[in-house]
Amino acid sequence: MSLVLVMSALSVLLLLLVSVPGSASQVPPHNETARVARYVAHHCDWGALATISTHQPVVGQPFANVFSVSDGPHHSGTGVPYLYLTAMEISVQDLQVNPNASLTLSLAQTPYCRKEGYDPQSPLCAHIILSGSIQQVEGSESDTAKMALFTRHPEMKDWPRDHNWFFAKLNITNIWVLDYFGGIKTVTPEDYFSAKP
Repeated sequence: MSLVLVMSALSVLLLLLVSVPGSASQVPPHNETARVARYVAHHCDWGALATISTHQPVVGQPFANVFSVSDGPHHSGTGVPYLYLTAMEISVQDLQVNPNASLTLSLAQTPYCRKEGYDPQSPLCAHIILSGSIQQVEGSESDTAKMALFTRHPEMKDWPRDHNWFFAKLNITNIWVLDYFGGIKTVTPEDYFSAKP
């Protein structure tokens, strides 16, 4: 194998290692709560979205479901959680009645917590809870959502067209962060969106 091929392979491997949260030095310090929230939101590819159920036998009760999310391509996060939804999905039917929802994202979904030896429930395995309302996006923001989701979840572009997929986002009104001992912390949406992850 030529030296050029070896160097190219090593460069790709190094890029992959840097783009995945795997070392403690990459996660912002726990006293920079807004940055931690943005970091978690950007590095998680899926989350648990909780809605208020409209389906028997759990009408009116919280109902959590897994959804793929993205706040933008790797290294280009916006902080806005985008989703690709269809009205055929049970939680989306809940959202059509009541658009309020909470989205939980955890670094347990990445290699970070496993590498550091943190249990998913440990406060050291940072997680965030974002609450607000789900809204369909249109126009140029639909293009932003499409790029955010399809770059991180490429198979989405091949999902059945007859399901009438649409792009949506969580309009964030409240943010909670648990990333260290001492209890959960809150972050304002203003601080969250102005933070650099």
